[in-house]
Amino acid sequence: MNIRHDNTRQHILDTGHRIIAGKGFSSVGLTELLNAAGVPKGSFYHYFESKEQFGQALLQDYFDRYLASIDELQAAETGNGRERLLRYWQRWRESQRADCSEQKCLVVKLSAEVADLSDAMRITLRDGTDQVVARIAALLDAGVADGSLPALEARPTAQMLYQLWLGASLLGKLHRDGSALDNAMQVTERMLSR
Repeated sequence: MNIRHDNTRQHILDTGHRIIAGKGFSSVGLTELLNAAGVPKGSFYHYFESKEQFGQALLQDYFDRYLASIDELQAAETGNGRERLLRYWQRWRESQRADCSEQKCLVVKLSAEVADLSDAMRITLRDGTDQVVARIAALLDAGVADGSLPALEARPTAQMLYQLWLGASLLGKLHRDGSALDNAMQVTERMLSR
């Protein structure tokens, strides 16, 4: 593969992420995406057979990057398991406080919208969120092992925390303030206290 080929595909995905994170999947037409990316229609169809396949690739690219950032947090950050886990939630809180047009989380933005539109995109979202929950469970396990977290069942706790934060992010979008995220942080801190 040549470098231009890889860069063009990634450029289309990056442009799509920026636009779709602000407007949603259904409301962004192919013409708008291609104009913003500055690429011809033929280039789009060279990389993606359809808008649905583009959406699936967009979500997979999002999860690849997001999971890598969680892995970096686990591997590179100093501190015990509890501190690393609380840094993860603090990062979430800061990123979700952004104006809705600056929204970065495609899970929050697209889950309800595309779950009924595209089974392929729904499965990509499902599998990606399952991997996020598994990473959170690993952070919980690390905290239990080093004694910084109380004994708890990692997988169900990770699932519940992820659901709490997704819900708080949605409420933050509805209310256009950070109070639900602040509440989620308080609940999380209490749950993770010894």
